[in-house]
Amino acid sequence: MKPRLLTLAFSLLFGAIVVQAQQTSVTIAAVNNPDMLELKKLSAKFLEQNPNISLNWVIVEENILRQRVTTDVSTGSGQFDLVFLGLYEAPIFAKRGWLQPIGELPADYDLEDVFKSLRDGLSYDGKLVALPFYGESSFLMYRKDLFEQKGLKMPEQPTYDDIAKFAAALNEKDHGFYGLALRGQPGWGENMATVDTMANSFGASWFDMEWRPTLDTPAWKNALSTYVDLVKKYGPPGVTANGFNENLTLFSSGKAAMWIDATVAGGILENPKNSQVVGKVGYAPAPIAVTPNGSHWLWSWAFAIPSKAKNAEGAKKFAAWATSKEYIQLVANDLGWASVPPGTRKSTYENPEYQKKAPFAAATLKAMQTADPTNPCVQKVPYTGITFVGIPEFQSLGTTVGQNVAGLVTGKTSLEQTLKLNQNEAERTMKQAGYLK
Repeated sequence: MKPRLLTLAFSLLFGAIVVQAQQTSVTIAAVNNPDMLELKKLSAKFLEQNPNISLNWVIVEENILRQRVTTDVSTGSGQFDLVFLGLYEAPIFAKRGWLQPIGELPADYDLEDVFKSLRDGLSYDGKLVALPFYGESSFLMYRKDLFEQKGLKMPEQPTYDDIAKFAAALNEKDHGFYGLALRGQPGWGENMATVDTMANSFGASWFDMEWRPTLDTPAWKNALSTYVDLVKKYGPPGVTANGFNENLTLFSSGKAAMWIDATVAGGILENPKNSQVVGKVGYAPAPIAVTPNGSHWLWSWAFAIPSKAKNAEGAKKFAAWATSKEYIQLVANDLGWASVPPGTRKSTYENPEYQKKAPFAAATLKAMQTADPTNPCVQKVPYTGITFVGIPEFQSLGTTVGQNVAGLVTGKTSLEQTLKLNQNEAERTMKQAGYLK
């Protein structure tokens, strides 16, 4: 090799070694859903802009994510630099010193553009501790073409009686078509997200003002009875294995007439790459029973930085990019405006292109604006949260109750036994935690 070429080769090799040595890794724990997979794909753009950073993704399903994130931040193991969590975890984890405040953001981030309800819910002691990737409530998605064929009309505010009537009219289980899809997979953020909104609307609560459990009341009995009736009569077999992703697949492939779940689903259902029902879906408010209080949830999947993160600076830089206006525009360019991360920024909902391309936008915004975690029940309660109780003990308690509800669906226990199991578990939990004597 000629001396000049040899020198150039050594320079290139040395340069590559220096870049590699200077490059820092950001390990991200994220939930396995379509919006997150799109983020992973588009993160190549971030890496172009930040060649000194590499990204290590750990993408798992919801229940596993919660377990791994809680273990990591509570033990301070520093396995993750950036974690996906929500309105339940953010203030609880921050109070325990497990999260770093976000601190100053780039001027063009425009934090005021982010909905105040999410900023408040992702803050502790006046400090923002997480940045919302998307925000959501829950609503009813239904096949408006099939409703028209059957001569059915969706009311402005459907009730659970309406849902049962519509599901019965549209159900064709023998042909693999189901009247209604609901979550059945056990977990406080899985089947209990659905069950809690039903229970709230039937007039139930988890606790009274003295923190005494109220899980064996007639209202809970009515809610659980209705839930089990709906999933067994009009849902698919094996419903206790179905969470958000499974029901998304069912509905988007044209195998269900109705689906009650997260408003974030709208963008996926209107994307021809992912859905066979584009243009056929109507969006209505979540059903109610005796009260609208707590009948639809408020949630955000958000990025937070654990206190023991090894690369907090790189984590913050990526989180700010992934939740920015720039990123929303990137998704719009790649998938279309209907598929951008919803529910976080006022500017998205003021954008004429989004209004035109996202038929679910108005329903999502209304649901998010009317969901009130401070008044989740028709009676006064000592807690905040619609699909959760904002206390540390709820993560375990909610999941145990979710497992009991799954046992009721599969016939492992009776309704009366399930109510008793739930009440006993809640009493035991609250006594151990010192809420009750």
